[in-house]
Amino acid sequence: MTVSPPSNAPEPWLRGTHTEVDPVTRAVLHALELAEEDAGKWCSGLSDAEINARPLGIAPVAFHLRHIARSLDRLLTYAEGSRLNATQIAALQSELGLATTAAAVVAELNSGLQSAAARVRAFRPEAFNTARGVGRAQLPSTVGGLLVHCADHTQRHIGQAVTTARIVVAMRG
Repeated sequence: MTVSPPSNAPEPWLRGTHTEVDPVTRAVLHALELAEEDAGKWCSGLSDAEINARPLGIAPVAFHLRHIARSLDRLLTYAEGSRLNATQIAALQSELGLATTAAAVVAELNSGLQSAAARVRAFRPEAFNTARGVGRAQLPSTVGGLLVHCADHTQRHIGQAVTTARIVVAMRG
């Protein structure tokens, strides 16, 4: 994880950063940064067993962190106008059942977030209304819709990871 800002620092969207990019791109970048900071704050102290724990049968923290990185890759592939390759499909199918070390899943998350940020920056506002197909069925979306979903989906799963991490930590006692 990157070094977290001081606990009294405002969230990324309130720091006046990324003013060189359009508002949609800026919002997506801020969502990715917030996810990285939240993972660092709430998930970085978990042991290998804790990051893979499934309290009450819910998905482990490892799944959510891994899923963030991998789903960003898939969503951005669609936004770029491509279809998923065999490696991406195999990665999708292994997200939940794969036990891992805390270090490995954190490294995958960080790498995925950094890669996603660079890819998000490559889009131009003029392309946001460009039609894109999603999934095998090529369901209709747009470049802008996919970028916004990158932010939404990332925040949904980091929230689930944080909640699960807090449960796992509470169960230590």
